Amino acid sequence: MSGVFERALGADFAKLHPKVRERLALSGGRGMIGHGVMDRIWRGPGFTRPFLWLGSARHILFPDCGRNVPFTIENYPYVDGHGRETVSFVRTFEFPDRRRRFDAQMVFSATRGLVDYLGTHQHLAVDLAVSVRPDGGFRIRSGEFRLREGPVRARLPRGLTGTATVDEWFDDGCGQFRIAVAVVHPRFGPVFGYEGSFAARYVDVGGGVSGAVKPLREKVMD
Repeated sequence: MSGVFERALGADFAKLHPKVRERLALSGGRGMIGHGVMDRIWRGPGFTRPFLWLGSARHILFPDCGRNVPFTIENYPYVDGHGRETVSFVRTFEFPDRRRRFDAQMVFSATRGLVDYLGTHQHLAVDLAVSVRPDGGFRIRSGEFRLREGPVRARLPRGLTGTATVDEWFDDGCGQFRIAVAVVHPRFGPVFGYEGSFAARYVDVGGGVSGAVKPLREKVMD
């Protein structure tokens, strides 16, 4: 089975740097764990803090800032309860006084392309546009956000969500992956982001994926 990124990028998948291509070609029983350091984790003005704090309750963003923060990312492919090929994107940040997580599960939809289900309960889904950078890395840019919480189902306007951009590439000089993430609101400007680097190792997940990196609830919002 082709990985979700291979399906989303099609022929452009071959344009990726070999190390990036290896990293994104996760399917079947092969996963990846990355360990590294975020050089900087930042947030916007003080009024953004309550919103980021609320998101942290379900592992979606957080209000903490810092430098040289140890970081782990876990990408495991599995088939979820709805029969969808899924890749976990579980990011853990080890601040001096607490641990923060930012969880997402990525699927490929025949109608929407890549879709990210955010947090522990998948109450937010966001369409993703993915492209290949000139250096063989990739860029992900968020599109429409959809909310499903209890009886509430809604498409969220850009004025409530902003735009998230993820850039990742392989640095041949240091032999590690580099990543830069920024969430920007169209009116209020930068809201949250981080940048740093990590080294990857590949693991066999043929025996199954731990529930610790799976959401507590799975939803379909195609």
